[in-house]
Amino acid sequence: MVRILIVDDSAFFRRLLRELLSTEPGYDIVGEAVDGAQGLDMACRLKPDIITMDVEMPGMDGIAATRRIMEKCPVPILMLSSLTHYGAKSTFDALDAGAMDFMPKINGSSGGAMAQQLPLLKAKLRLLAGRRAALRHAPPPEAPRVHPSSAAGAEPRKCERIISSRGIVLIGASTGGPVAVQQVLQTMPADFGVPILVLQHMPPVFTQAFAERLDRVIPLTVKEAEDGEMPLPGHAYIAPGGVHTQLGWRNNKPAFVMREALAHEHFRPSVDVGFSTAASVYRSDVLAVVLTGMGNDGVLGARALKAAGGHVWTQDRESSVIFGMPMEVAKAGLSDAVKSLDDLASCLHSCLR
Repeated sequence: MVRILIVDDSAFFRRLLRELLSTEPGYDIVGEAVDGAQGLDMACRLKPDIITMDVEMPGMDGIAATRRIMEKCPVPILMLSSLTHYGAKSTFDALDAGAMDFMPKINGSSGGAMAQQLPLLKAKLRLLAGRRAALRHAPPPEAPRVHPSSAAGAEPRKCERIISSRGIVLIGASTGGPVAVQQVLQTMPADFGVPILVLQHMPPVFTQAFAERLDRVIPLTVKEAEDGEMPLPGHAYIAPGGVHTQLGWRNNKPAFVMREALAHEHFRPSVDVGFSTAASVYRSDVLAVVLTGMGNDGVLGARALKAAGGHVWTQDRESSVIFGMPMEVAKAGLSDAVKSLDDLASCLHSCLR
């Protein structure tokens, strides 16, 4: 039984979540809080397996409540935020404060729209609740920072030199990805010799806010990828939400090509699509990194990359929020190396030959 605490100032939304989840076996709503302060008190008293947390609330908002909960009585937290630019920016602040993942409130006033998201919501609740034991012994969360091995004056860890200056680095991620991606990219120098494409499962407004946030806090130039744009060294490109980012050709040079998703393609952007099309353009001159995430997006793409002679690294279980995507790639025999998040960040420094 997954014991859930709902924290939201909207009586309608609390009732909607309660009604949706109360009919599902294996889920128990143990409490409802109307603001962050009450949520903090109930989290420490009721000790739920997971909390759904609104971002924007009067008094103590979801960001402050998340930070206090992670300090006093750590519990996995799933942020539920509005599909607005402000809501997206605030969500990333909450992830920095210790929240594990987020879901947008799709048409927050529409019960039917949220009901369509119920399978994904249930999957996230169950998987994230399983991380509660690990939080009990974890130190208080901090914003992602540069690993000591990449700090000024320190020598990055030496790893394989496997791609040339004409290659590309690909990063695929889902649940837990925003914090992991920031931690990896934060160590990269501004003059990194190849472009980086990040394929993170995220809605359109969130990918834009994610790119803007990263551009402020890491040395690389970060932006959303655009149709027809040629990827440049020293840049990290965030694949926009809602469409697929492919690699193709323009004027005999590699370029991003956007296409609409087909009905059966649930992840937009898709790691499989990005990896597979990169294999046809860059061939063996690709290093793909599969980070934390639920599901198996990335397996087909990794297989295409390996067939073309490319290289694939996967994040290890211990440093993953959800060991789904990297596990599936490794289980399929497609991972050249399984590394911790810190090692992935350090080894990317020396991946160019």
